[in-house]
Amino acid sequence: MSDAETGIKLVMAVVRPDKLADVKTALAEVGAPSLTVTNVSGRGSQPAKKGQWRGEEYTVDLHQKVKIECVVADTPAEDVAEAIADAAHTGEKGDGKVFILPVENAMQVRTGKTGRDAV
Repeated sequence: MSDAETGIKLVMAVVRPDKLADVKTALAEVGAPSLTVTNVSGRGSQPAKKGQWRGEEYTVDLHQKVKIECVVADTPAEDVAEAIADAAHTGEKGDGKVFILPVENAMQVRTGKTGRDAV
């Protein structure tokens, strides 16, 4: 069953900040230009970095990332997730992750439309 038959999906990704422009272009190409972007910090398999400032050594184990959220109803969520993954791929640790979640309902604030019409 395709996403068009099952309803609204949230595609959420956490990727490197320098790949954001590539991801935005890829989303526009698959027909999902609406997105929300948040600056976040996190850690996973990417190794910690050691640094030195004014003679003091410190460890950075939370890396800067961007979280991208894209709600889709008419575009298949798998296509959106694959576009994000392809655009964000560098082949190194810390490339990020993509998640697909079901959305129970949506409401457009300005018009009051609900469900698929709100998306």
